[in-house]
Amino acid sequence: MGLRGGQGGFSRKSRASSEIPTSSLADIAFLLLIFFMVTTTFRKEKKREIDWPKAQATKKVDTKRKNILHIWLTRAGNVWINDQDVPFDQIADMVRPIYAENRQLVIEVRADRDVPYSMVNTITKQLQAAGAVRVVFGTRLAQRVNRPRR
Repeated sequence: MGLRGGQGGFSRKSRASSEIPTSSLADIAFLLLIFFMVTTTFRKEKKREIDWPKAQATKKVDTKRKNILHIWLTRAGNVWINDQDVPFDQIADMVRPIYAENRQLVIEVRADRDVPYSMVNTITKQLQAAGAVRVVFGTRLAQRVNRPRR
């Protein structure tokens, strides 16, 4: 007989492997990295050159960045919301749908210190007409407090 004792020419391995297969972990990590890179959006806005008003005291706004809407008011009298130049009479129309979508929204008015109070007052009246409840004003001290640490 050509067979060895009826066992055949093959030996069986019956114990399970004690190693974790790592061949596909790099592929999975790479796919997750691509997924997060594609789905993440970074909200950037152009900073306006303004001379910040001074303040004796300030309180840091403890709100997530996505819940803050910045309104820039330049010395020339331009109003910028989300990097769009908005006329004074259309501020309420622009803010109203944004505020209706996110009721936790904090509106930060960043006005140049040389802007007349009548312009700031007009903006606050427009924000009242839009139904905005939480409005804060950016100052030089607040800018120093919110500066990222190195």
